[in-house]
Amino acid sequence: MQVLDGIQKGNKMNHKNHHHTGLDKLFRYAEVLRFGDFHVKFDHKTGLRAIIAVHNLKLGPAIGGCRLIHYHSTDKAVEDALRLAYMMSFKSAISNLPHGGGKAVLMKPKEIKDRRAYFEAFGDFVNELGGRYITAMDSGTSEKDMDIIATRTPFVTCTSASGAGGDPSPQTALGVRRGIEACLQFKFNKNDLKDVHVAIQGVGHVGYYLAQELAARGARLTVCDVNEMNLQRCVKEFGAAVCPPENIYDVAADVFAPCALGAVLNLQTIKRLRVPIVAGSANNQLAHHHHGALMHERGILYAPDFVINAGGIIYVAAVYDHADQNQAFKQVEDIYFNIMQIFERSARENLPTNEIAEMMAIERLR
Repeated sequence: MQVLDGIQKGNKMNHKNHHHTGLDKLFRYAEVLRFGDFHVKFDHKTGLRAIIAVHNLKLGPAIGGCRLIHYHSTDKAVEDALRLAYMMSFKSAISNLPHGGGKAVLMKPKEIKDRRAYFEAFGDFVNELGGRYITAMDSGTSEKDMDIIATRTPFVTCTSASGAGGDPSPQTALGVRRGIEACLQFKFNKNDLKDVHVAIQGVGHVGYYLAQELAARGARLTVCDVNEMNLQRCVKEFGAAVCPPENIYDVAADVFAPCALGAVLNLQTIKRLRVPIVAGSANNQLAHHHHGALMHERGILYAPDFVINAGGIIYVAAVYDHADQNQAFKQVEDIYFNIMQIFERSARENLPTNEIAEMMAIERLR
């Protein structure tokens, strides 16, 4: 499904037809992505500006994180919510979860004067949807925030009351490590990580835990991050080499692991890559759908992001659904086999791995 193609065409149309409103653009986005619900909330008392996108409910109530970051414009926040919720539908479907895809985006103000009141207001917003959307931790939000939300709605996970720790980052990292192992097995017939050189872009939450997983199994690491403390932690604990963020694409390594922002794989950066494998935790890594084909043509094995980074949602869904935790951990481990299945089908049909993964998810959704 040419999702980003459709969005970009919509943007071009918007430039040509200046009379189109922001609402017109929103509906075009929603149509391209085959959306269900889109909800907006503004709370004057707390300054909350929240968007909840519910993409698909066919497999069950939508589940997805609550992201609190600065956005340059409302359009950017809307686009982020739509794309992320869409990918959450695919992530849940490819992982055989009884959930649809949703996402909450909170437009971070310059100052949150009362964080408790702010997240209470967001909890009320979630509750108004009556269970259509289940919220969870994401960039900029914490277990404490989820605890506050839980005082206003039962439709939340990643709380301290879950009994397993609210942060899903370690489980996401575990799944990514298993995905990297699948890449190495498929590409090189190598069944361990010893002396494998991995260049990690971003060593915050998931990136740090991924570095930990890899280093414990003998991998060599080169890392970059805009946060100096994150870098020094990896140097001290794992003996990682450090490079400037702008140079990470030029590192000669076995694996490039994008674990920070999305849309980092574009025409320019793919040409610079000096790796045979791309496998990381970031969402929406491809700046454009057809960039997966570009890597396929170059012989770079790409682990589709919504498959390899599904460990976190598998974990938080299991906590929310009161499912067997041991079974959930097994399911995270089995990301290895999901990735292998995609690679094998990609090889048979000579199609990019991202296209194969999307086809498989759509097959399950339909």
